[in-house]
Amino acid sequence: MGKVTSLDVAEMAGVSRSAVSRVFTPGASVSKSTRDKVRKAATRLGYRPNVLARSLITGRSRIIGLVVAYLENQFYPEAIERLSRALQAQGYHVLVFMASNDAETTGKVIDELLDYQVDGIIAASVGLSNNLTERCEGLGIPIVLFNRHQYDNRLSSVTSDNVAGGRKLAEFLVAGGHKRIAHIAGWEGASTQIDREAGFIAGLRDAGHVLFARAAGEFNFEVAKAAARSMFSAAEKPDAVFVANDHMAFAVMDVLRFELGLRVPQDVSVVGYDDVTLSHWPSYDLTTVRQPANQMVAETVSVLLDRLNDEETPPRRIALDGPLIIRGSARKPKV
Repeated sequence: MGKVTSLDVAEMAGVSRSAVSRVFTPGASVSKSTRDKVRKAATRLGYRPNVLARSLITGRSRIIGLVVAYLENQFYPEAIERLSRALQAQGYHVLVFMASNDAETTGKVIDELLDYQVDGIIAASVGLSNNLTERCEGLGIPIVLFNRHQYDNRLSSVTSDNVAGGRKLAEFLVAGGHKRIAHIAGWEGASTQIDREAGFIAGLRDAGHVLFARAAGEFNFEVAKAAARSMFSAAEKPDAVFVANDHMAFAVMDVLRFELGLRVPQDVSVVGYDDVTLSHWPSYDLTTVRQPANQMVAETVSVLLDRLNDEETPPRRIALDGPLIIRGSARKPKV
């Protein structure tokens, strides 16, 4: 038997060729009886629509490119799964590419994505150069930054309110009676790091405190461990530390407890940011700020679809409030 076409399916199902097309077009209006007849005929004939051919006709590939810097941080696999499911529910598919936090690598990845004729791009924790932004804008390909923002009015972004989250952690540690409060930062070039630290420092300052010690963990597990060893080997140690994300906070807690013999929270309170699944586990029981991942995903998809449906839709910068989740890794304020 030769290649099965939509006309073959239409003839067997007793419907028009356009009806077959609607059945296999996500979101198209078609009656249940027509859909059932077409699906049954397509199964019997072994027919599958040619998505690539359709994209040439419609100018839409129904593919969204997702660029991610790293997957070590448990926040990102969970977020990617949610993004993929949300986009699939809208008839899109996700093509995931890995990048690094440097302009050259990100540029190469975006070039490859453009070769796949993606309809839009979601950049998760990677920055974009002005040249890349201009190229995508010129091609009519909308970009949404997820869990990162840039000071570029052409780019939409969806984040948690990192400044407010950092402030909440400072206020919590001060209320707990801590005097020597430290910070282990993430990657210095990330807006998430910059905003979390800014809110944290502001919260300490408003309470009459200054930062006792600071080190950089670069959002890397091993680097965070080294930072903790250095910081807590001093004669006068911090009695509390805000670690810029949960992934690094786990590394810090492991060093404190299993290498340096310090008790958490009796000797040192540890707080993080993200509220990933491991934070709930009894072995860490981490006090942290929860990133509202479901809301972030919903807003990201909404912003992207709005731009896809109307190129004149202005970019939006969204920062969603995330609650402080109090667990056992930090001394609690006295009531």
